[in-house]
Amino acid sequence: MRSIAVVGTGLIGTSVALAARSRGLTTYLLDRSSLAVGAAVALNAGIAGPPPEPVDLAVIAVPPAQLATVLKEQQDRGLARCYTDVVSVKARTRLAAARAGCDLSRFVGGHPMAGSERSGPFAAAADLFQGRNWVLTPSPSTDRQAIDLVLRLVALCGATPVLMEEEDHDRTVALTSHAPHLVASLLSARLESIGPATAQLIGQGLRDTTRIAGGSPGLWTDILGANAVAVAEILDGFAQDLGRALEALEQLGSEDPEHRRGGERVLGELLTRG
Repeated sequence: MRSIAVVGTGLIGTSVALAARSRGLTTYLLDRSSLAVGAAVALNAGIAGPPPEPVDLAVIAVPPAQLATVLKEQQDRGLARCYTDVVSVKARTRLAAARAGCDLSRFVGGHPMAGSERSGPFAAAADLFQGRNWVLTPSPSTDRQAIDLVLRLVALCGATPVLMEEEDHDRTVALTSHAPHLVASLLSARLESIGPATAQLIGQGLRDTTRIAGGSPGLWTDILGANAVAVAEILDGFAQDLGRALEALEQLGSEDPEHRRGGERVLGELLTRG
């Protein structure tokens, strides 16, 4: 593989471009925002604009709702021989791409398990994917050449490829990423109106718990919407546990010793599971 194009020069796209450039690949950068492309170019992530001829691989690094449209557009213009993406929801976006008429035989779904609460090209790093897992979701109809090219990209980024079914991936990230982000945001929102005195008492535990809430609300609305059913299933169980915890705390505040013992038992069970 000698050349790639990155469509979408945010955190992930620019990090892919920086990693590719560091390994000697000719890299082209496309984004509807000229400012984002300019920032990525200033970081030496690649060349602004489309390539003069099709590149080996195009990386579509846009939000989930835009994937099908952008993939179809770039395939129609002949941007690359093969295509992949970095979207964190696979089943619904692939279905949208199929409905849009994309050539899915030359497309490999991908999701690098790396990121940051920061966004934009200036948050990017060439080593962002070093030592991280990179999920790939090829189908039986995916061209072998496309799979090989994406595996080379993962390798040059220093990541480890993990093959998964799309639905398995989406259920997994609902638990490990998407639901935790929403919970962190809801917890962080409780701090909206605190005063200086309270702010002085915020420790590292709360900072760690709410750090990811700093992500882009627009992007995360898109991500959560694309994986809504799986996230809702996770949060339903969470809500049940939260309801039990609330009831236990109310019992612990009771004057009735029996109620207090029951609340202590339930709360202990919840904390022990955690």
